Amino acid sequence: MITVDNRIDRLFADRTKKRFIPYLTAGDPSLEVTARLIPALVEAGADLLELGVPYSDPLADGPTIQRASQRSLAAGTTIVDVLHLVGRMRERGIAIPLVLFSYYNPVLQYGLDRFFADLAACGADGIVIPDLPVEENREAMRAAKQHGMHLISLVAPTSEARIAMIGEQAGGFLYCVSSLGVTGVRESLPDDLGQFLQKVKASTQTPIAVGFGISTPEQVSLVAEHADGVVVGSAIVQEVERNLPLLTDPDKVEEGIEQIKRFVQRLYGALQ
Repeated sequence: MITVDNRIDRLFADRTKKRFIPYLTAGDPSLEVTARLIPALVEAGADLLELGVPYSDPLADGPTIQRASQRSLAAGTTIVDVLHLVGRMRERGIAIPLVLFSYYNPVLQYGLDRFFADLAACGADGIVIPDLPVEENREAMRAAKQHGMHLISLVAPTSEARIAMIGEQAGGFLYCVSSLGVTGVRESLPDDLGQFLQKVKASTQTPIAVGFGISTPEQVSLVAEHADGVVVGSAIVQEVERNLPLLTDPDKVEEGIEQIKRFVQRLYGALQ
């Protein structure tokens, strides 16, 4: 069963501090670059990091992360590689919670019990599976708990009854989708986001983090007024894409990493 040893639980034990949660697609443009980006993002302020497992049909993701997945798959990245990457990060002293973001098919093909055992063994803390609805997650939830992992639940604007059902079984943190649709940078957030988050908070004791569409320091600050954590994905992946000429040049990769680090520092600074 999950104990206080899970890093996610330790992180959110102090609910007075807002947490910054960046996302990277593992293997974009290569696993080695991701391995160098992770410490840079920790230095930039990451409290928890999501690592996306590349998938050929990422239904919940917009064009930016779809392209990142395609680049990662073209480089040969597999779910096994991402698990090994987490293990390497732990060996290098990365101490923040690390959470995978994967569609269900790769996990199912891997084998539920074997996957969660290996997830724990490599030093990860949980996983988000966006295409696994709460009505069908019983076996995955069982396997996750057996190995001390969190299966992070997603909740989008929906009926109060469904919000309550998801909130009741959530653990680690509850990932609130800011608006309906796929991931991606948005110019503005929904006007009723605060009302939705109030309903979510009323449904659960679990900390809540908000993602999908958050891309600027102003949006980070706005969301932090209502949530325990803020997730930024597509905007960071877009910054990776923008710096591909540097990241794929051995002589300039550090310059590219520094550019991304500065971008993340600006986002993190909005929480302070």
